[in-house]
Amino acid sequence: MTGATEPRDPSDIGSAGQGGGAGQASGTPTVWATLQAQDANALIIYLTETFGFRLTARYDDGDMVAHAELLWPEGAGGLMLGSYREGREWSRRPGTAGTYIVVRDVDALHERARRSGAEIIAALVDTDYGSREFTVKDPEGNLWSFGTYPGTPMP
Repeated sequence: MTGATEPRDPSDIGSAGQGGGAGQASGTPTVWATLQAQDANALIIYLTETFGFRLTARYDDGDMVAHAELLWPEGAGGLMLGSYREGREWSRRPGTAGTYIVVRDVDALHERARRSGAEIIAALVDTDYGSREFTVKDPEGNLWSFGTYPGTPMP
């Protein structure tokens, strides 16, 4: 593998993951969503420019993205992705992922997504369970919900 990249903004990475739990003191995610894309390079650009994910690592194999890591700057969540290669042991069909991401200012992110031309498939709404959220479909077909509901606190 070649083409390792440096984080785009290392200061964001250090502030990720405030709170308890394994790996969180250093901002290191302990749960990673994974997906593959027909055009992984384009998906990386889409996620960083449209929503503000931070590219923290990237390894290319020729014209394919062998492995990339993106962090969500508001928490300890991470995403690993790469180019789809059918038939491999770890092979995920593109366009089948669904992810929920907690956001402090969902209205501002919704406006950013709208201005970027994101395909919003569920409008910004206040839910019965206390969240304010919206959902988009990325160019690969994956669903991304962004909202204020942080889940049930850990006991």
